[in-house]
Amino acid sequence: MSEPGEFALRQSVVSACREMNASGLNQGTAGNISVRFSGGLIVTPSGVPYDAMTPDDLVFMGFDGSYSHRLAPSSEWRLHRDVLEARAEFSAVVHAHPIYCTAFAMCRREIPAAHYMIAAAGGATIRCADYETFGTPELSAAALKAMEGRACALMANHGLVAAGPDLARAMWLALEVETLARQYAAALQIGRPVLLDDAEIERNVEKFKSYGLRRRQEPGQGPEG
Repeated sequence: MSEPGEFALRQSVVSACREMNASGLNQGTAGNISVRFSGGLIVTPSGVPYDAMTPDDLVFMGFDGSYSHRLAPSSEWRLHRDVLEARAEFSAVVHAHPIYCTAFAMCRREIPAAHYMIAAAGGATIRCADYETFGTPELSAAALKAMEGRACALMANHGLVAAGPDLARAMWLALEVETLARQYAAALQIGRPVLLDDAEIERNVEKFKSYGLRRRQEPGQGPEG
């Protein structure tokens, strides 16, 4: 780890992995995280429990898929690599299997504009990508299609992928999307949720472009927080 800041970046990934499980965003070792670094990416290893993971266990990979490490990278490394390679505005990717997002993904249903916070994802819906086998190029292609104009997507019969300009923002978005899925599920039990129109979502998308720049926001806080 010769480059300045690399250890701190690795430690932030380990901390985020543990936060994923502590918050209920993920269970076990099913989720994975990556961050852009030095012409490639640092990604979580395959099958290492988060409470035992150390910064040295994270795998540095080139965008060509090459790596030199005693541990294998996550089985979803291709998804992380392809999102970071295709979307230069993103520097971190979070993939997890949160209960409510995954439930909607199992039903292959998108999340509509039932709450203004959906604008944090970049548009009026959080789309559900077509199903493809995990770890394949087809999965990456399906996820990227669903993420067009968005920073996240559900993945059919699989889970959630969220990205951001840094790891804090990607984690924040992943937690917000799971909260939206939970709220929408509850609203569907009560009745028929009233959806916001496209013009209102566009107003909120614009507001989110500067959201969080003045001070750090905590997970669960909207623009009014």
